[in-house]
Amino acid sequence: MSAFKRSGPPAPQSRRTRHPRPPKTASGKRADLELLNTAARDAQAGFRERTEAGHIAAGRKPPSQQKAPRGSGPTRRIDDAIRDAIVTEDQKLLQRHSDPADFTRTDPWRVMRIQGEFIEGFDSLAHVTKAVTVFGSARTHPNEPQYEAAKETARLLAQAGFAVITGGGPGVMEAANHGAKLGGGLSIGCNIELPFEQGANPYIDTLINFRYFFVRKTMFIKYSDAFIIFPGGFGTLDEAFEALTLIQTGKIYQFPVVFFGRHYWAGLIRWLQTRVLTEGKISPGDMDLMLITDDPAEAANVVIQAQASLSHRKIDDSRRR
Repeated sequence: MSAFKRSGPPAPQSRRTRHPRPPKTASGKRADLELLNTAARDAQAGFRERTEAGHIAAGRKPPSQQKAPRGSGPTRRIDDAIRDAIVTEDQKLLQRHSDPADFTRTDPWRVMRIQGEFIEGFDSLAHVTKAVTVFGSARTHPNEPQYEAAKETARLLAQAGFAVITGGGPGVMEAANHGAKLGGGLSIGCNIELPFEQGANPYIDTLINFRYFFVRKTMFIKYSDAFIIFPGGFGTLDEAFEALTLIQTGKIYQFPVVFFGRHYWAGLIRWLQTRVLTEGKISPGDMDLMLITDDPAEAANVVIQAQASLSHRKIDDSRRR
């Protein structure tokens, strides 16, 4: 008999309960509710700081330092433990109400306000026959090359008979509106209600104040023959990809979407090519929807030629009918 006892199968080890790790933000921080709330507040504060920096760079007092800042519609102030904030009409529309009865008392009537905002925009821009919308950072300084490039691009387009549309703020938007004035063209600003007063630049002939982002975006698309995208942030990217999506899905005629500033956009273009295109999320032809340049004359010529081509196509289509 063996001196060693036969032992049975080893007792199963207790498995440790594995708790899922919280995801990380793009900057590498562990995400939690407090961090997300802090990030949202910081993002809004940063956006306000960039906007006001654009006014200061242009030699103007930012709206917060003016005695009577202009509002773009009625607002309601709320106090909470975090901040004193303004609730915009976009937020009122998009937030979910805790009381279901609120829907029947507020949202259906808000549709009337949205309808009125569409009518005001259509009425104000009905006379615009051809136009280009220019996007870019509100913080761009008048001494920066991109500011001068936006102003020169807009000047050339205005001389060719195009109206120039911007978001109406400082920075690149101001440069484009200024260039339109120098070129003798119509300068249009589509301002948006924000939790803080953004303020319009002084080079605008037609200023329209919007409460809702999606209404303003409709105006950008409806009255534009091209988008010129200067270096900017989330808002600039939003408008760029909105146009690309509408062209890709055939919702609008193909029109130029020009990314100005090769060095600034190089990383985005490289990522689209090496990741999004390689994995089949877009088609090879989608990359050709984006034009890239560093030359104001080249950007303007692309728009002018595309508009002429589109006009001929519309004439041919009408003759076929």
